[in-house]
Amino acid sequence: MLKIKVNEHKEIEIDINKNGLSLDGKIVETDIVKIGVDKYHVLFNDGSFTIELLEKSETGKELSIAINGKRQTVSVKDDFDELLHKLGMDNLNHKKMNEVKAPMPGLVLRVMVKEGDTIKTGDALLVLEAMKMENIIKATGEGVVKKVVAQIKQAVEKNQVLIVME
Repeated sequence: MLKIKVNEHKEIEIDINKNGLSLDGKIVETDIVKIGVDKYHVLFNDGSFTIELLEKSETGKELSIAINGKRQTVSVKDDFDELLHKLGMDNLNHKKMNEVKAPMPGLVLRVMVKEGDTIKTGDALLVLEAMKMENIIKATGEGVVKKVVAQIKQAVEKNQVLIVME
């Protein structure tokens, strides 16, 4: 499920599953056709819309789109963002990273960095399985990987150090 906010208006819940697309829990009929690079034609609620992706942030959570030529700002939150918010870890806007800690208990499935790698904000660092979901742990700042502590198939606890930065 995604929570989407357009131009700071009310947040909308969007879910795509076997039953189709639902908005705020109600199934809706849509038809979406890709008509170009990052450009789509959408039929929705008896309306026809051309939607084009103009810009996207490094994290992919902030988008600038054009709907029928009118620019809109869109923010996107997924289940992982909601979980981080509940854990009080959603406002980690550090520029320099010293350590990457597990945001929750889980199992390390993949490690995408190695010692010496230069990391930028938003880079994928590792995949942590928690509550039957695969969560990509991303960099909240910049740094160079000094040591990868986490090992594949390792069970980790909340706040356990996974990666040490310099």
